[in-house]
Amino acid sequence: MRIHFLSKILALTALFCSIGLSAKENAQTEETPQGTKAEIKAYIEHHLQDSHDFSLYSYTNDQGEHVYVGFPLPVILWDDGLKIFSSSRFHHGEEVAEVDGNYYALHHSKIYKTDASGELNMDAEGHPINVKPLDLSITKSVVMMLVTGLLLIWLFSSLARSYAKNGGLPSGIGRFFEPIVLYIRDDIAIANIGEKKYKRYMPFLLTVFFFIWFLNMFGLTPLGVNVTGNIAVTTALAILVFLLTNFTGTKDYWKHIFDPLGDGMPWYGKIVIYIILVPIEILGLFIKPFALLIRLYANMTAGHVVLMSLIGLIFIFKSWVGGPLSFGLSFAISLIEVLVALLQAYIFTMLAALYFGFAAEEHDHGHGDETELAHL
Repeated sequence: MRIHFLSKILALTALFCSIGLSAKENAQTEETPQGTKAEIKAYIEHHLQDSHDFSLYSYTNDQGEHVYVGFPLPVILWDDGLKIFSSSRFHHGEEVAEVDGNYYALHHSKIYKTDASGELNMDAEGHPINVKPLDLSITKSVVMMLVTGLLLIWLFSSLARSYAKNGGLPSGIGRFFEPIVLYIRDDIAIANIGEKKYKRYMPFLLTVFFFIWFLNMFGLTPLGVNVTGNIAVTTALAILVFLLTNFTGTKDYWKHIFDPLGDGMPWYGKIVIYIILVPIEILGLFIKPFALLIRLYANMTAGHVVLMSLIGLIFIFKSWVGGPLSFGLSFAISLIEVLVALLQAYIFTMLAALYFGFAAEEHDHGHGDETELAHL
């Protein structure tokens, strides 16, 4: 056992030494380019943005040309009519796409209308001022959401069929997912909403949990997707929570917002207090979903930035110490990100259930006094 353990240690040491020596030799033969940091920063920014194609990797051929390996996606624009074409016309932002006599250029994953030269007009802050057509394109984030949605439908439909065949008992992968579903039902839905009304919210809670979890896990793959790090996606999820919370709210929920003190004091005593208190309660309706979208967006974006930055340090240090150290830290952060992917889905689902519980709560007006009188 000790010999086997020592052999693993020696193998890992040899691997790290070979990586460090190769990086050191490259550093001796080729100096670090001045634009390495800028290139790493641009790569991180590109990774965080949505794009109109899937680029798995790229390399430079013998002719000095950049070759991209991936596949394009359809571009759908509304600019004096519907225009549909392949994103391959942009050649990853290096060329101008000509469609029906109009020219379009790609700049930081956004499409602008230009002339034949493809030059953009910039303002003082360096932002393009060209006309932006309405972009309805199927980007890689949209593709991953569709893939995740279809995967959820297929997975849980097959699980439902297996439950029906086995008399309600789990089998196969259902043994892994059943405890998660039961945990969401018992410790999230029932605990925060109550046994009477939790069932109406269970489909949404289960869907949003697995949807966010699977998207977060896809974000850790080499596909280079960062769907939950897109604020438009988290905003859409928060809007759904906002609509469900307020459209299913009981009269006690709305009474608490516009009359938070209830019958505790006469109306003329509450006027001055309500000038401040009621606007705060109304503002809280929008602060809750805003906190949801910012929390998910910020945590997932920060994780990707830290991970990509640590990987970029390998190309900056180029030494037998910095390279293996950056690689080890990147590996450790990747393991933490697997936990964060699940944790963020849990937090979003938990807070959504908590808001639903506030909206569905009903008070038994006067029943407490009647019960006490009955006991007497």
